[in-house]
Amino acid sequence: MPSFPTTASKVIEICENPKTSVVDLRKVISLDPVLMAKVIKLINTAYYGTNQQITSLVQATIMLGLNTVKNLALSAAALGNLPKGDYEGSLDMNEFWRHSLSVGVMAKLLAKKRGVDREQWEGYFSAGLLHDIGKIPLDAVFGLDYMNAIKDADKKREPLICVEDRLFDINHCQVGQIVAELWKLDRALLDAITHHHNYRAYNGLHKDKLLTVVAANEYVNFSEPGFSGDARPDKIDPAVLNELKISKDVFGEMEGEFVIEIERAKVFLKI
Repeated sequence: MPSFPTTASKVIEICENPKTSVVDLRKVISLDPVLMAKVIKLINTAYYGTNQQITSLVQATIMLGLNTVKNLALSAAALGNLPKGDYEGSLDMNEFWRHSLSVGVMAKLLAKKRGVDREQWEGYFSAGLLHDIGKIPLDAVFGLDYMNAIKDADKKREPLICVEDRLFDINHCQVGQIVAELWKLDRALLDAITHHHNYRAYNGLHKDKLLTVVAANEYVNFSEPGFSGDARPDKIDPAVLNELKISKDVFGEMEGEFVIEIERAKVFLKI
């Protein structure tokens, strides 16, 4: 996996500093014409419903908010570094990102539903979006063997992560941790990527975000928008729902909003 872009790392660092200012952020974004164009393009999409053309980077940053700009930089950098058209791995990249996008959206909606501070919603989206990032290097390195692992998991009716451990002596959560550390992602993101399957043993500081991603991932796996290789995923864990103080009914209640947010998020990622 290539190194994480310097500009994106700096944007994330600035956005996480409570003493940061829009001017500080503008200085960094201005050094990256591609990211600057994405920020301006995003604020002028129907997603944000502005009635006038915004051309000022400062104004766009203020209107979007630091967390949205951070999430845009993170998503653009991650997606920009991953395989595209000529990629010949076992995973269908369109289906993989549809799954990842759906988990990000559901994690964000669950955070909203549970009364999490609005400023934190985009962080839940990012954690959901990137939770399976470790499958990309596994697929790229093992090729046909990874395809066989996916088939084996389906045939033996067990989660893909178990087959990964058995066949490769490493799994996508461990590989994801390596990528997250290489990219210097924040601890909450790293923990969601690393522990979304072994969450029962997790004692870190970001349990709420981790369990929200776990619940979102399990729901999306069963409702099947997209496919990330888990034909026999784990069922939704009642203990996770209890910890988050929600019931299974909440997913049905949010179904309409979920579909709408998926379409909006597709626009976001196309930027």
